[in-house]
Amino acid sequence: MFDTIEEAWTQYFTQLQNHPLRTKAITAGVLAGCSDTIAQKISGIKKLQLRRLLLIMLYGFGYAGPFGHFLHKLINAIFKGKTDTPFIYMKVALEQLTSSPWNNLFFMMYYGLVVEGRPFGLVWNKVRKDYTRIQLTSWKFLPTMGMWNYQYVPLQFRILFQSFVASCWAIFLNIKARSAVIKDD
Repeated sequence: MFDTIEEAWTQYFTQLQNHPLRTKAITAGVLAGCSDTIAQKISGIKKLQLRRLLLIMLYGFGYAGPFGHFLHKLINAIFKGKTDTPFIYMKVALEQLTSSPWNNLFFMMYYGLVVEGRPFGLVWNKVRKDYTRIQLTSWKFLPTMGMWNYQYVPLQFRILFQSFVASCWAIFLNIKARSAVIKDD
């Protein structure tokens, strides 16, 4: 069994080095699908909603993975070679003040408009109502993960780590979004 895991990890690492964007996109899509499956089960959905699952995987594959890939390339270019603790704080601050608010807004809009198929007005009202609270909650959790990511995770694995953390965060967002739908219905 350990040989199989080691071989899979070796293959993954090879793909990550040879095709980083594609590998990160697929990884983000798979992890987004896993997080949605978990969120559906936790929120009490009896039968897995396949359409929703595929749309969440599309979000991970088409947006979250590529966005993270290019974000980390940009942050590395801005802070080229700077790994001291003050620079790690700056990297986290930059990420949390730019991409975190954008990603939460984008996910809320995507979830409402695409996954749920709700009209723009309803989605925008929900975003206006919940966005600040969700963003403030993310700032209680995600900066610590960002610090860990920049301090201890090698560059080639940052998106894998970030995708895993994002999957955990997405479970929270999915449950939050689902509970609002139940209240609205």
